Amino acid sequence: MIVWGGEKAPAVNEAIARFVGERIEGGQRGFGNCTTMGVIDGDRLIAGIVFHNYCPEHGTIEITGAATTKRWLTRQVIRSMFGYPFDEIGCQMVVARHPEANESLRGMWVLAGATEYVIPRLRGRDKAEAIATLTDDAWRESKLRRGIR
Repeated sequence: MIVWGGEKAPAVNEAIARFVGERIEGGQRGFGNCTTMGVIDGDRLIAGIVFHNYCPEHGTIEITGAATTKRWLTRQVIRSMFGYPFDEIGCQMVVARHPEANESLRGMWVLAGATEYVIPRLRGRDKAEAIATLTDDAWRESKLRRGIR
């Protein structure tokens, strides 16, 4: 089941943002003004997505997520995860940052149609970061989206 946080559900928003922040490097700093989406399995939060750094004048938003299991990434979740920025708030690009070593996550973004940039030392002296940029056009044409209509 998917739950949403945001202005209308601030306690849910805070709980999901905290869940994600506790599971990613640097997440303890928080996300500022954000909207969240959580995935519930039974009575447990198993995944959270934070939509942050929204820039309406440019039509961009950043997505950060974390999960306790790989079972969270269903077609419904993917549809909601990209539907919010592209269909609900009208973004033209979504940006995600993740460790270069997280090959499965990087593969999901490429399958979604993202362009990836690997930047040496962006996560520290000896660690690169992968930045995925996904445009609304690329998402609408992606194999992943066609597979979940």
